[in-house]
Amino acid sequence: MNARETIQSVLAAGMLALGLIGSPGAHASVVVGATRVIFNSQDSEATVKMTNEGKLPALVQSWVDKGNAKETPSSIEVPFTIMPPAARIDPAKAQTLRIIYTGEPLPQDKESVFWLNVLEVPPKPTGELADVNKLQLAFRTRIKLFYRPSGLKGVTTDAPAQLAWRITRSAKTPAIEARNPTPYYVSFASLEVSAGGKTLKNDDGGMVAPGETEVFPLTGEGVPAAGAKVHYRAINDWGGPIDGEAPLSAAY
Repeated sequence: MNARETIQSVLAAGMLALGLIGSPGAHASVVVGATRVIFNSQDSEATVKMTNEGKLPALVQSWVDKGNAKETPSSIEVPFTIMPPAARIDPAKAQTLRIIYTGEPLPQDKESVFWLNVLEVPPKPTGELADVNKLQLAFRTRIKLFYRPSGLKGVTTDAPAQLAWRITRSAKTPAIEARNPTPYYVSFASLEVSAGGKTLKNDDGGMVAPGETEVFPLTGEGVPAAGAKVHYRAINDWGGPIDGEAPLSAAY
């Protein structure tokens, strides 16, 4: 790690530790041009474009983590490196991130998931504002990075329809459980079950790992019953919707 990377890593660590990350009501100037990144194993790298839509220059640090949003860049060991790890982006300008696989072994029979972080640090006040006490917030964008080995069976767009669903409970509330027999991660934006003329929903969505199960709590009145249908909105490689439905059983 060079001196510039070290400084930016310390800066990011401080921002994370102090919680100085922008609130949901605030807006970042730097826009990441993707909602997820697919890294195909046969490719040497994947790229993501960042654009500064603000009126001031922006300092951006980027890194990849394994799923723990609280880890600092300096403490994470992942099989990817980002070029450049830190960059200044002027207003109305863009910067392309290169995500490079460093070769550490990953499963070849299923996808692996990581997270790409883009931390935008506000510029230091200058002129008359230099001596004004003002809290400055950093903005972090965090999107999924999927490592996809070549030769996996099936296609990703068919994966949501292959999940099996059953009734279960989560913290004493109605819930449904999905089992994923495919080698792909399946992400959902929302889920809905109709029961006795009433609708139960999960608007938080979630993700089911390859070969694993995931429980989705439901809100609303009624109890889901075997024979009902799950209406889902899954997310494809480009962030678009895949709408579908599947039968709900009492057990697998």
